[in-house]
Amino acid sequence: MSTHIAMPPIYLADARQQVRYTPEGPQPQFVLDGDQAKVILAGLEAGQRIPVHPEALAVYVILEGQGVMQVGEQEFPIGPGSLVVTPAGSARGMVAETRLAFAAVKIV
Repeated sequence: MSTHIAMPPIYLADARQQVRYTPEGPQPQFVLDGDQAKVILAGLEAGQRIPVHPEALAVYVILEGQGVMQVGEQEFPIGPGSLVVTPAGSARGMVAETRLAFAAVKIV
């Protein structure tokens, strides 16, 4: 029999309030930093970017703003409500056209 340690729920009434914007670029705020998954909230000012890089399986949900997300060779316009699932090992990056906030869940 396996032992399961229950974690309490995490609730944010408005996750956008946890997003930090800086002139240096995204400053991820960890909502969950666990062994199996990581959940972050991050923001980009207009013109800022996250360089294309390979990463684990991840899910991105755009909370506010407009931009473009690149996954492999594809580019997707992103805005409030957009959801992008990126396969494990795929290169991905993001550029903000306006101030942009997002949540990301990385499966480790």
